[in-house]
Order: sequence, then C-alpha cells, then structure tokens
Amino acid sequence: MSRNYKFHNKSGLYFVSFATVNWIDVFTRQIYLKVLAESIDFCRAKKGLELYAYCFMPSHVHLIFRSASLQPSELLRDFKRHTAKKLIETIENNPQESRKEWLLWMFERAGKRNATTSKYQFWQHHNKPIELWSEKVIKQKIDYIHNNPVESGFVTNSVDWKYSSARNFQDDNTVLTIDDIGFFG
Repeated sequence: MSRNYKFHNKSGLYFVSFATVNWIDVFTRQIYLKVLAESIDFCRAKKGLELYAYCFMPSHVHLIFRSASLQPSELLRDFKRHTAKKLIETIENNPQESRKEWLLWMFERAGKRNATTSKYQFWQHHNKPIELWSEKVIKQKIDYIHNNPVESGFVTNSVDWKYSSARNFQDDNTVLTIDDIGFFG
C-alpha cells in the first residue's frame, strides 16, 4: 500500500472508499443495506466512530469519519470484518437471493486467492484513506460522495438516494444519524 494511503494522523478526519471484491453489486437489496446501516450505528455507539458523510452504492461505500478512540485503521478493519461476516451469513440465509450460489462462489474464489482469508473475501483490502485538512477539501469530498448516485445515473437529485448523507444535510435522519461537521449544512 502506498504511503499516501495510510492513516498517519490518528485524530484526523478521513475520506475512505472501499468496494466489494470484483466490484460485485451486492447492495441492491434492502436486507444487505440494513446490515451496513446497523453496523455503522453500532460503531457510532460502541467504537467511537464519528460519521460526517456517507453513501452506500451497489458495490462500494464512501465515508467521511473520525475515530474518537484514535484508531481509524482498527475501526475500519473491524467494521469491514464484521460486515463481511454478517453479509455472507445474510446472503446464505436469504431465500429471496436469486444470485446466492454465484455470489458465494465469487467470494470464495476471491478468498482462495488470498492467503490471509479463511474462506470468503467480501471486501477489497484497500480503503485509500485521504486525510481532510481544510474546509474546502472537506466540502469537495462531501460533494463527491453526495453526487456519486447522480453521476452513476441512479437518481437526478442527490437527496433522492436513500442511503446517502445528502438526506441528512436536509434534516432527514431516517437511515443513519451523522455528526455535525460544524461549518455548513
């Protein structure tokens, strides 16, 4: 991993993006998105996650966050480990999942290519953390996150994407609660 993509400042505010292996569109069903949202809620309540912006896309996640416990790498590692395990279980137990065998085969295939994985690999390993050091850069990353569903052609207005903090910036906290960034809304 490049030196540019590490958590150097443990108390810093970071933008991260991480994707499923092979960019598989897993987050197309409410049940899988719910796993992500519940895991974020848990990390906010128990692990010191401060969440300032987010967007769940079909194959990847964007976050702007800070670790109150000064362990951003460990926090993200634990989040990804937990969600991978929980999402695999949810896929295995979902009678409505028409792609079940294919999805599990793809995750198992990715796991076999990785010596550190026991069976399945759900997430790609890199997170590409970028420390956000100014109001201008923070706003730029928030705009990028919120416009991702628009640029992908899923919606024409960013607040119409249910799993995005663009809704929170319009005082809609129905999916997740976020922390106040402090300088604009």
